[in-house]
Amino acid sequence: MRRFTTAPTTEEIVALADEALAWAQKRFPRDLAKLLEGVAIVVDDLPDDETVAEMGFESPWELTGLWRGVPLTQRSVLQTPDQPEMVHLYRLPILAEWIETGEDLSSLVRNVLIHEIAHHFGFSDEEIARLEREG
Repeated sequence: MRRFTTAPTTEEIVALADEALAWAQKRFPRDLAKLLEGVAIVVDDLPDDETVAEMGFESPWELTGLWRGVPLTQRSVLQTPDQPEMVHLYRLPILAEWIETGEDLSSLVRNVLIHEIAHHFGFSDEEIARLEREG
């Protein structure tokens, strides 16, 4: 487990996200894990203004991650995706939460990534929150 005493770089957050994705793929049922192959992880410092507005937030600091793509539950077998499936992680809001909560950064990145993957599988925010409370 990595320990950070200073703010990690974008590359270090990418490495944590890659580790989290590998962790998730080992724990998900094989048929679901296979669906994560080829998913791109993009780390930006902050979401752009358009994304913030689209998601209904007032501040870019409120958004730690975002799934971009069509959830599996809304896809047609014949549908060709318009864009690649991507998980966006926002470094500065994640770091702000890390400082605020004192949570282990690897765990925090993993939680954000898993939350976004759950969206990919078609879970709503309410369903994810319920699973987190029950799990």
